[in-house]
Amino acid sequence: MVEPSVADLSKQITDAQTAINLVWTLVAGFLVMFMQAGFALVETGLVRAKNVAHTMGMNFLVYSIGILGFWALGFAFQMGGVGPLATFAGDPTLSNEFVVHIAGKEFGLIGLKGFFLSPEAFTPAVAALFLFQMVFMDTAATIPTGGMAERWKFTSFVLFSFAVGTIIYPIYANWVWGGGWLANLGKNFGLGHGHVDFAGSSVVHMTGGVMAFVGAKVLGPRIGKYGKDGSVKVIPGHNVAMVVLGTFILAFGWFGFNAGSTLAGTDVQISIIATNTLLASASGAFGAYVFVTLKFGKPDVTMLCNGMLAGLVAITAPCAFVAAPVAILIGAIAGVLGVVAAMFIEHKLKVDDPVGAVAVHGVNGLWGVIALGLFANGTYGDALNGVDGKVKGLFYGDAGQLFAEIIGGAVNILYVGAVAAVVLFVIGKTVGNRSAADDELNGLDLPEMGVRGYAGEPGHPASPDTAEPSTSNAGSPVVVSQTAT
Repeated sequence: MVEPSVADLSKQITDAQTAINLVWTLVAGFLVMFMQAGFALVETGLVRAKNVAHTMGMNFLVYSIGILGFWALGFAFQMGGVGPLATFAGDPTLSNEFVVHIAGKEFGLIGLKGFFLSPEAFTPAVAALFLFQMVFMDTAATIPTGGMAERWKFTSFVLFSFAVGTIIYPIYANWVWGGGWLANLGKNFGLGHGHVDFAGSSVVHMTGGVMAFVGAKVLGPRIGKYGKDGSVKVIPGHNVAMVVLGTFILAFGWFGFNAGSTLAGTDVQISIIATNTLLASASGAFGAYVFVTLKFGKPDVTMLCNGMLAGLVAITAPCAFVAAPVAILIGAIAGVLGVVAAMFIEHKLKVDDPVGAVAVHGVNGLWGVIALGLFANGTYGDALNGVDGKVKGLFYGDAGQLFAEIIGGAVNILYVGAVAAVVLFVIGKTVGNRSAADDELNGLDLPEMGVRGYAGEPGHPASPDTAEPSTSNAGSPVVVSQTAT
């Protein structure tokens, strides 16, 4: 019997590690895909019964639109120049990044390999990466459907979602995750390890929140949301049970979202990442509970749900780099920030966001990357983005890391906000962005979708009679009443 050589044993070990990493990445991607159900339930529970089919329809079709747009163009733009995939045996397929050279430094702008998953690029490693990155992109594309709910024309939603999957999301994601210029702020300018976002506080959630803000601003508020004197009226949702169930589904899928971003089942840090995710979700909900109870006297359960989601959004960037007590702190701050930001956006900025998407995803996405820049403790991330050493934030001796996080957040607001505004402007000039006023008043289910969300749902009066004066909840967009239509 011939004993295997050292080289043979080494190859077998490498192949086993690659297989484990591929399986881990795929399973994590499956968990993230299931988050679509969570988004659908949360958003639908927070709108009125007359718009259930419309809101569910957007949450359903955005998945298909995202897959097709990302398959055709988005994936190549995002990951086409990322280079060898270290956790997948160094697969070198995605190796064509468009780079400009300024003052002797390289600035990666966009990937150019992997369009339509052509046969020469369709390796097992690339296929796994595509699936995982696609469900992340689709999360970002789903967020505007909540912020623009109850008045967004379905045709406009379809066109805008294609733009998200092909251009808006992938280009910023390339700059952070695809080897682009934000990732290289460390190598080029000595700013820590560049803009680091482990699982997507800025790349996914802030992108979605910025798009939701721009979209809600372009569409304008729902009829009846603001009085003639500028007072804020509550327009209640219709189903608390949907909101709570959807929140737990999202929290469950988030374990794939964060821990899966190692792209390696062989990376033992996944247990720390998962536990930090768990802790931040709990402290986010509890922080919102304490704040809402003290301010309004009663703990609105929908606010608590958004608090949990805010904690999850905020921990998504720093989950691999912080200790457990810090994860709890980050989540608790996020839970309060989600409530305060929602009130500010609604009352001061006069932007109508029916589900609190801007506050939960946009504001807390920014808080997540800032938290990384403050609290990263130097225990993980060795040689990340080509910089020696592990990732440290301001409180652990590297102020440059905080600057890189702030720069990445500012670029997100400027780039995503500007491109989203242009896309919506073009769509508005061609097919229009907002549904007709009569359709909005009577419900979008029949005029936009041709079917009611609930069989036998009675006709709706053509008036905003579900609007009530804002009282204890300070005009919260997420207060639910079972009697709302």
